[in-house]
Amino acid sequence: MTILLIETATSVCSVAVASGDAVSAVRCSSEPNAHSSRMAPFVESMLQQLALSPVDLDAVCVSGGPGSYTGLRIGVSYAKGLCYALHKPLLAVPTLQAMAEHYFLTHADYSGWVCPMLDARRMECYTALYRRAADGVEVVKPVSADIIETGIYDRYMDEGPVVYIGDGAAKTQQVLGLHPNAHYDTGFTVTAEALRPAAFRQLQQGLVVDVAYYEPYYLKDFVAKKSVVRGLR
Repeated sequence: MTILLIETATSVCSVAVASGDAVSAVRCSSEPNAHSSRMAPFVESMLQQLALSPVDLDAVCVSGGPGSYTGLRIGVSYAKGLCYALHKPLLAVPTLQAMAEHYFLTHADYSGWVCPMLDARRMECYTALYRRAADGVEVVKPVSADIIETGIYDRYMDEGPVVYIGDGAAKTQQVLGLHPNAHYDTGFTVTAEALRPAAFRQLQQGLVVDVAYYEPYYLKDFVAKKSVVRGLR
């Protein structure tokens, strides 16, 4: 089985093609606000590299949020259009789950909990808490938008080690201080290849989403910024 993976929930635009247990090709860009301009050329170049046609794909998988409102809409809209045109199934993997599962896969000796964190501006983060499971990850704390303040995760860290990962981990480190069970991986970046394990499980189990009606999990309502251009309101 061959799946196109699309990750646009963060500031990084990333796509990948995976077949079975391996990722065949990956494209990433951290250029600001480039998701809409980069994604389609990335997909086209990967398929050309692998000598594949879009019809050779068995499914398309998107990162389902939470995350960037605009990024999620761009990725999901592209995936839905592709699935509709090709009559392919659409899969959606929760973004924080993918982050946690990828961390466990790349840190085989780590036995604590993982708290993926995506910056939601000011002192707020999209977070959840996961433990390693035989088939992926198990939820310890469900997804929420947390205001990071002293002591917010002490009850989890009092039970054992917790590693905070993602672009929200740095500001969390400033607040939580030096708890002996707090660990931080502020350089961890989620890319499309993190979607692979859950995507294949979902496809094998028939856990597809409705191409026409699927919407990503935004968690918070979109708030438009005021224009900074003089004369525009």
